[in-house]
Amino acid sequence: MEVTATLRNVKFASRKGRLVADLVRTRSCGDALNILRECPKSAARPIKKLLESALANAQVLNDQKSAGIDLDNLYVKKIAVDRGSHSWRISPRAQGRAYWVRKMSSHLTVVLDER
Repeated sequence: MEVTATLRNVKFASRKGRLVADLVRTRSCGDALNILRECPKSAARPIKKLLESALANAQVLNDQKSAGIDLDNLYVKKIAVDRGSHSWRISPRAQGRAYWVRKMSSHLTVVLDER
């Protein structure tokens, strides 16, 4: 039985988030949490919180529906880091010019499943 969790409009570029997501894809949840705790990238913290949220969803689903999910056998079946919206900022430059900077955001989706 699959368990999902989503997080939208996280303030990091999807390209940087995919580097962290590739580290934990197809790993067991315990291993993935250990990797994310030790990862120095800034995208690791929101991904770790989302993975913990998916584990909490699995526990609630297990309690409510008697689904029989073994929480120790869950693994990261799918993790997607998609491009979100972006906003614009202005950085001043020489001689009164302005440089436009795009601030990117991402949408995260985690799917857990039993082995």
